[in-house]
Amino acid sequence: MSSPVSARALLPLGVFLSLFLGTGIWFTMQGHADAFYQLRAPVAILPAIALALWLGRRERPLDTFLAGMGNGDVMLMCLIFLLAGAFATVSKAIGGVDAVVWLTLNAIPAWLALPGLFVVAGFVALAMGTSMGTIAAVAPIALGVAEAAGIAPALALGAVLSGATFGDNLSVISDTAIAASRLQGASLRDKFRANFWLGLPAALACLVLLALLGRGAAVPEVPAASPWLAAPYLVVLVLALIGIDVLVVLGVGLLLAGLAGLLLKGGYTPAAFSNDVYAGFEGMFEITLLSLLIGGLAALVRAQGGLAWLAARIAALAGGHAGRRSGELSIAAISIVTDVFTANNTVALLIAGSTARGIAEKHGVSPARSASLLDVFACVTQSVLPYGAQILLAASIAKASPLELVGQVHYGWLLALTALASIASGLPRAALRQRLAAQAG
Repeated sequence: MSSPVSARALLPLGVFLSLFLGTGIWFTMQGHADAFYQLRAPVAILPAIALALWLGRRERPLDTFLAGMGNGDVMLMCLIFLLAGAFATVSKAIGGVDAVVWLTLNAIPAWLALPGLFVVAGFVALAMGTSMGTIAAVAPIALGVAEAAGIAPALALGAVLSGATFGDNLSVISDTAIAASRLQGASLRDKFRANFWLGLPAALACLVLLALLGRGAAVPEVPAASPWLAAPYLVVLVLALIGIDVLVVLGVGLLLAGLAGLLLKGGYTPAAFSNDVYAGFEGMFEITLLSLLIGGLAALVRAQGGLAWLAARIAALAGGHAGRRSGELSIAAISIVTDVFTANNTVALLIAGSTARGIAEKHGVSPARSASLLDVFACVTQSVLPYGAQILLAASIAKASPLELVGQVHYGWLLALTALASIASGLPRAALRQRLAAQAG
């Protein structure tokens, strides 16, 4: 039996995006300080879920919805959210964030704080293979640095989001890298090389831009703090660089933060530690609930053929235009559109992979190039999606508007421009093909 293909299945996602983004933009235009918190995303998505359940009423939609909520990727994100919230809350309560800020600002000039945050986040994401774990570990430090140096919090978080996107996109242990490579029949090594020539120019441009944006940073007077209180963060960063699983990293960091508080912070008790852990969980309630609901809604849309319809339309457009450039633009388009409708770059790649491979074979695009473009544009889209997990996590930690952060993820926009220029010119592709051919010979 063939899978369903239906444009109508996309209506629920359109309803959610219209309600959430439309309301947030409206209140922003009215000058409301908490524009995106007037209609909470988990409430805005409920009419969309009801519509999706009604559209699929003949196909046991509730089972599909519950299976989507319980998807392994969704559950992993929720666990990361909870542990990240607990670690951030405990670390702040014991003075760990203050200690890291003191050490950081004594090591580098204030105007290099933003490039420094980009580099740290990039290395962590490269080692961990996940932007989510990187944001959870580095974002609280970025907020402390921003406050001490007089930098806008959104700008500091944008540097972290940029670095996390850079590292995640290049990491050979990232789930998106593995999925893109396997689906396109390319080796991880070749895919990494293809990504490198796109990511490096964007990263260098981003570092220069962040240095320029940080020129006006004040030289802060930060009170000295015990460096031992920074030990949990340092251990988290080291474990991340070694490549330990993100859940283990955050769990170890949480336990060390609690131990440091009990031993080094006067009056900090096991009861206080327990309450701080729970407070961290509570702080991540909204994003955890939204991730569950989005997972269920995406499963309904996928089962009812909405995403298959999108893939078919893009493949049809590519088929009407011959040539390498047309094929690569189509691969980029299917990656972007699928991620917009799933808010999960791994799921987007799994859905778009087979269609992208067919387009690549028809238009003479190498497997490594196809895998690279799929991964790059999914990561770009995910990094600037206001309802995506990365921006929602950063916004939850900073209590900021997701839309405010979108324009601060400079690396994501620069990477998109670099990739589009690459498609237009074909220069990195040609250079890579010649190098691979020489090595094979």
